[in-house]
Order: sequence, then C-alpha cells, then structure tokens
Amino acid sequence: MNDMPIIHWAEAKNGFILDVREPFELAVENIPDAVNIPLGQLRARLDELPKDREINVFCRSGQRSYYATRILLQNGFNVKNITGGMISFAHNYLFETNRD
Repeated sequence: MNDMPIIHWAEAKNGFILDVREPFELAVENIPDAVNIPLGQLRARLDELPKDREINVFCRSGQRSYYATRILLQNGFNVKNITGGMISFAHNYLFETNRD
C-alpha cells in the first residue's frame, strides 16, 4: 500500500533518531544519541523535534513507531519509520559482529 515512509537502519543511523519506547526499555538496549520520547508523550512534546530534519523513528518491533510516524506526518514533520525496530537492529548489527 506504500502509505508509510520507511527506512532501514543502514540509512537511518546517520539522521535524527527518535526512540518512542518506554524508559525502562532503554536499560535493556539503546541507540547512542537517539532522543527518547515515549509514544504516549509524543503529541505533548512535538516542540522538542526538529522541523528542518528528517526524523527516523523506532521502537522495539515497529508497531509503536508506526503510530508515531503517523502522528508526526499529520503534524507536518519529515519522518520515516525504521523497519523492524530494535529487533531488526539487534539481528542485523549486534549479532553480526559475533559471528566469527
């Protein structure tokens, strides 16, 4: 259907990264330099996000970041959903480095 702009980690890591997971999830795994605004707080905190940069959004699996991307699109942001979320990041980057 192509109604959701998406990006993969390889391209997303250099942009503005928005983590919409809950703070307790950050203790398990996190992305350095990602800005954390939990999905439930996003509408109230839109003024903390850049309007002049592409925002790449992630969560654990992609569901919450899908909702966040919709909210940001409706509010005029240039935004993409990072496919697969942290599960994809862990699979593609963390485990790859330990495959020797």
